[in-house]
Amino acid sequence: MQATGQDTRNHDLTVPLRYGRRGDGRRRRVLRRGLRLDYDGEEFEQHDTLIRDGRPQADRFSLDREGFEFVRSPSAVTDFFDGDALTGVYYPEVETLIQQRTGAARVVIFDHTLRSGDERVREHRQIREPVTAVHNDYTDNSAPQRLRDLLPGEAGALLQRRFQVVQVWRAVQVPARRSPLALCDASSIADADFLPVALQYEHRVGEIYHIAWNPAQRWYYFPDMQPDEALVFKVYDSLADGRARYTPHGAFERPDAADAPARQSIEVRAMTFF
Repeated sequence: MQATGQDTRNHDLTVPLRYGRRGDGRRRRVLRRGLRLDYDGEEFEQHDTLIRDGRPQADRFSLDREGFEFVRSPSAVTDFFDGDALTGVYYPEVETLIQQRTGAARVVIFDHTLRSGDERVREHRQIREPVTAVHNDYTDNSAPQRLRDLLPGEAGALLQRRFQVVQVWRAVQVPARRSPLALCDASSIADADFLPVALQYEHRVGEIYHIAWNPAQRWYYFPDMQPDEALVFKVYDSLADGRARYTPHGAFERPDAADAPARQSIEVRAMTFF
């Protein structure tokens, strides 16, 4: 069900976003060490950025045009830290949602990430923090490789057809007033704004894009997202026919939300096949 939100007032903000810095061609690298990210040779810069309130026009966003959609999607899960509830209840809910929004014939969920803006919760739950560097989780290299890693017996055939990597993001327990998620309209970003970065895990190497600042980019957020609302967005589409392929995104701080509860959120990642 498409969401329109209850508050139709405009809440556009101009706030700093953290961008990758255009470099000299040297390889950039991010090291994933447990719950922590370490940046090796990567440099960032902040730019004040207009982030538009997407709620007044929530019904118009499209996965194939802007790269994201905002939907009302209640969940039967009450405790997102319950692993059995996540895999037994939430994963099927997300699979159905993605299938409905994309029209895919098959959806394969392959992981999820819980995040908190509260360091004590992160330490207790062993979960990650919101990522403030604007980025896209997969590239032309890493998305096909991730498919080979996850479905080695089927990858040869599946790579001959269209596939996507889609994420579903929602606030859990409390509204996402602090550290909300900003998303970039895919139709407003230039190819040169994508900066490939190696992502080094303990047992494998992936690749992501950091995003360079460009005043032509159009950014959106959805204020005070409730636990019964979700963002569905593409971080990879194998079709390169002019439709959205990537949705850069990242957390930012609202200047009017310092006293709000720390954000808690979950994102689920899935591959879709057509």
